[in-house]
Amino acid sequence: MKPSKIAVVQRPSTYLHRDRTMETATAAIAEAVSSGASLVIFPETFLPGYPAWIWRLRPGTDGAISSRLHSLLLQNSVRLKSGDLSALTDAARKHAVTLICGVDERDDEIGGGTLYNTVVVIGPQGMILNRHRKLMPTNPERMVWGLGDGSGLKVVDTPAGRVGTLICWENYMPLARYALYAQGIEIYVAPTYDNGDGWIGTLQHIAREGCCWVIGSGCALRASDFADDFPDRSVLYPDPTEWVNPGDSVVIAPGGKIVAGPLRREVGILYSEIDIERVGIARRSLDIVGHYARPDIFHLRVDASERRPAEFA
Repeated sequence: MKPSKIAVVQRPSTYLHRDRTMETATAAIAEAVSSGASLVIFPETFLPGYPAWIWRLRPGTDGAISSRLHSLLLQNSVRLKSGDLSALTDAARKHAVTLICGVDERDDEIGGGTLYNTVVVIGPQGMILNRHRKLMPTNPERMVWGLGDGSGLKVVDTPAGRVGTLICWENYMPLARYALYAQGIEIYVAPTYDNGDGWIGTLQHIAREGCCWVIGSGCALRASDFADDFPDRSVLYPDPTEWVNPGDSVVIAPGGKIVAGPLRREVGILYSEIDIERVGIARRSLDIVGHYARPDIFHLRVDASERRPAEFA
């Protein structure tokens, strides 16, 4: 395969406005494609935004604020079977580009009141190749999202290479990582709200461990990015100059060397060329699911079935 150009979009959502954020996404796709990108990556829950307020609310005392914000998040969430991502799938087809995007997903088939932290991979024909729901929301995130299952723990073929995703602190789950390694992952994408040198060090470790390309897609967010209609903005984010999250999107080569970024306290698109041939070269020395595995001692079983609370015959 020839080297591919990837684009990591580090731009803020229009918080709690799905349609306006979709306009930002489609404009970024067109810009990235005009610069030669064949793979475009968006942050964790880009549509309609990561619920950053959960890290500032006091459990048990800020219930009214939390309820207002969660209601808006629910209203602006993405229902995959209702065509809420049609603008993205149309853009992928129009530009013949692969897209990876984080969404707050609402499953209306059963219950309808639970959200999931989801990342979708959309192929250049406009089809959703994979939907992965975050397996374990972190700390206060558990008041926002339900638990995903193993049905999206997949690696899929794209023109850029074999792509898989884990979301934020899922990347600290060694068995989840191993499940992706065992499927021959070449481009490992980690949409995240985490940031900083420690997080980047984690991604470098994954690039060394898996001998794959690792893409960290961060959420750059300033207090001024919350619009005037954002509930209790003056209480939660009184300083408009504050960087709530610096972003830190980064591209790391097999073996752990940073080749682009980190894009810190900056809004934009991070570009990098990736050469899939470097994956095979790196695994000549270390292939942890091949010659460096010991299946006679260790064995991982992954339940990749879809788990549903009710079955109707």
